[in-house]
Formats: sequence, C-alpha cells, structure tokens
Amino acid sequence: MAPYVQEGSALGSFLTTDSLPAHHRGAYWRGALSETFGVVDMTVPEEVYRGTIRTTPLGRLQAVTVDGDGLSALRTRRLVSQDDRDEYLVVTLLDTGTARLEQDGREALLGPGDIFLHDMARPLRLTFPESFRTKSLLLPRDVLGLGESDMARVTACPIGPDTPLGGLLSPFVAGLVDGAGSYPPRTRELMARNVVDLLGIMADEVLGRSGADTSGGNRALLLRIQAFIERHLADPDLTPRTIARAHHISLRYLHKLFEVENATVGRWTRRRRLEACRRDLALQTSATIAAVAHRWGFTSAAHFSRVFRAAYGMAPREWRGGLCALSVRDACSVGQVPTPDAEMLVPNGNR
Repeated sequence: MAPYVQEGSALGSFLTTDSLPAHHRGAYWRGALSETFGVVDMTVPEEVYRGTIRTTPLGRLQAVTVDGDGLSALRTRRLVSQDDRDEYLVVTLLDTGTARLEQDGREALLGPGDIFLHDMARPLRLTFPESFRTKSLLLPRDVLGLGESDMARVTACPIGPDTPLGGLLSPFVAGLVDGAGSYPPRTRELMARNVVDLLGIMADEVLGRSGADTSGGNRALLLRIQAFIERHLADPDLTPRTIARAHHISLRYLHKLFEVENATVGRWTRRRRLEACRRDLALQTSATIAAVAHRWGFTSAAHFSRVFRAAYGMAPREWRGGLCALSVRDACSVGQVPTPDAEMLVPNGNR
C-alpha cells in the first residue's frame, strides 16, 4: 500500500493528503481509503485532489468521517478475495454532495441526508461526481444478525431524511460520528448498542418486516425514548409520566410501546440503572456504594442494595469484592451476570 500521512493512536486516527505534493495525492488517497474501507480501484480528477479521513473507535464499531473531492471507487470480486475487510458492513450518511452506489444488481442515486448500507464482502461501485462529505459506521457483519440472502436485499437501498426513520437516523448518525471521540469508554459502548438497534430497524424497514404494532415510526419512537431514558438515568425524578410528557404522548401509549420489551417502562429503566451501577462498582472502586447508587437515580442505599441482590443474587459489596477483577464486559460475555428480570421495587415508585 502506498504511504500516506497519518496522525493518531489507538483512540483514533486522522489521515490527510493536505501536506503531500499534488502529483502524489491520488496514490496516497487510494491507500488511505483502502486501509479504511477495503482495497479499491479508484479514479480521481487529474486537476486537483484533496481528502481527509478521521476514524474513531466506538465499541465494536468504527466512526469514520471522509471529506474529499469527487472520485469513483470500484471493488471487484478479485479485490474482495484478496482483502481481509470482507467481514464488515458500512452504514453511511451522505452529509454533502451527491453519489451513486451500485451493489447486488441495484443502483441508488443519493443526496444529502440519505443513509445507505454497503457490504464489503461483495463487489460494488461508489461514485461521487463532486466534492463530498460522508459520515460512516463500520460494523462487523454479524451484529445485525442477517443471513446472506437478507444482506443482499438491504444494500443500495437508501433511507431518505424525509421518512420517519430517516428523520431519526440522519441526525443520530451525524451526532454519533462527530462526537465519538469525546465519549468516555462506557458511553461509547452504550451508544454503539443503541445504534445497532437502530440499524436493525433500518434493515427491517428495507426488508418489509415492520408490522402494524412495530412500524418503523413506532419502533423509531421507542428507540428515541430509550435514548432519552439513558441520558436521564441519574435523575431520581425520572418517571413514566415525565417520560411520556417529554415526548408528547399519553402514558397509556408509552406503556404500549414498551410491550415489545417484555417489561414495563419502570422495570426497563430500573434495569438500565442497575447495569450502570454494576459497571461503576467494578470500575470505580474508590466510590462508595451509596455514592454510586445516588449517581444513577437511587435515593436510598438500602433500597438499592435490596433490588441489586434481587437482580444479581448478591449484595453490591459482594459484587465489588468478588468480581471487580473481571472487566464488566468479560463478566457479561461469559454469562456470569444474569440480566435483572426479577420482580423488584422501582426507585421512587416508578413501576
């Protein structure tokens, strides 16, 4: 691969052609794009060329912003077979400019605000006829749980910003990519989980799997409400009534939206609070148990200890003493920590 200018660390990188001689920029830019998105054959205008790529880890995902002059990138079967990037999907928001994507026998003409998906395991052609900026998320192909036949149906099928789901996804992806570098590690994991849920909804929309009770609009609203709850977990006054009021819906409708979660709004909120406390107890050993409980909306340390024991089968002190040597992520992945699903009292009566 041709060399290119790179600055960064394990927390991210910044690649740019700006400081390179003009006659070297095309080759260097091809190397930068191939390093990020997989090997491509690329053509660029001869007169002028510029490009930058900023990459930031986001859990198992990568947040990538690309800004450059027009180009055409071709990924053939031969290049796919020679590359080790075929285990990834790319979900892209076209921020500025226009584009044309060809994959799996479809051609999509794209404009600002459109979100589209392409699969790095199959041939494609992506053309930007003019200067452009994209904001993308690279994610392992397995996280969406799609089989090969379904995967081939969701590529090159853009979601426009004027649709209910697109109106939610476009600003969410833009904000997520722009702010990825500023989030602490725990927040990155939470945001990655939320965006995967949203992308699953996007795939369901394209595949026509949304039924009357789980339409794209309703599911998008549910994800928006869940994101709101995540942002306000520390507020002890967060209740179903305040959540409904903040989203201009009735309390009855809010509870109906959460039926797909097999939990009431209060129980879902409590579960997320307990998960946040569990992580902090393991990662912040200098904080008292009462301080951790209060930080995440529990007004009584005694009450917190009771619901924690009901959820995980041990007191908060036992959790910290026995499992703090393991990372929270490892503890969850090996199944040592059950999901809290026992009937418990809700903080401040928020059941």
